[in-house]
Amino acid sequence: MKITFRYICTLLILGMLLASCGSKKRVVTRKANKTTRTVTKPPITEKEEDKVTSTTKPRSGDKVENYVDDYKDVAMEEMKLYKIPASITLAQGILESGSGSGRLAVEANNHFGIKCHTGWTGGRIYHDDDEDQECFRTYNDASYSYRDHSLFLKDRKRYAGLFLLDIDDYKGWARGLRRAGYATDKRYPQKLISLIERYELYRYDNIALGKDVDEKPRVIEEVEDTQNSGFVKQHIVVKGDSLYRLSIKYNTTVEQLKKLNKLKSNDLSIGQVLIVK
Repeated sequence: MKITFRYICTLLILGMLLASCGSKKRVVTRKANKTTRTVTKPPITEKEEDKVTSTTKPRSGDKVENYVDDYKDVAMEEMKLYKIPASITLAQGILESGSGSGRLAVEANNHFGIKCHTGWTGGRIYHDDDEDQECFRTYNDASYSYRDHSLFLKDRKRYAGLFLLDIDDYKGWARGLRRAGYATDKRYPQKLISLIERYELYRYDNIALGKDVDEKPRVIEEVEDTQNSGFVKQHIVVKGDSLYRLSIKYNTTVEQLKKLNKLKSNDLSIGQVLIVK
């Protein structure tokens, strides 16, 4: 077979075309592999894991403790603005909302059982209380319930005497709320005081006032009454005390205090020891 120059040229051209087509296929394959490649993140190191878990505070098994953790900041802010002890606000919220699990708290964000009353134009929910299907206020957020609670006490004259008490006198506030008609339960003050002391809610009063968080509230001592063979409570008069304030604090009356201490006037002196019960 005679190989001509033209035949050789034809073979060379075909070879070059085949080489060119193969090269293009390899380029396409590499692009496809690049686009489908998965990227895996490096594993979290021990230090990074500690950092992640440390920012998430575990919830307590005690629902009261969880409630306090959720609302302590709101209560302290209300104390700064409206001079109502944070301990009292928290204890009322715990008691009246079932630590946030009651129907009014869950469905209406109403933590203090505040009823609609005349002039209320906000949301409403109906719930059995002293009477069937009474009207209660609803709020978009629980913090609004706390603010409404502050305004409820601040704007009503029957609670005015409470604001004459020391701001961290949670016992006086607990008794004064009952006397002013906030609750019908005779044991309401004791229930509030028990919650405050069990969960040390007075610590949040201290924080709001800029005091030592662990400072204990002043305790009224019981001393033996040798004449009547029993025990009486005594109060040492400090600056700002008055018979009216003390009557609210100790759930008594001005006249009864005067009678117990054989006082002829309402005047008191700092350091004076009074029998209060």
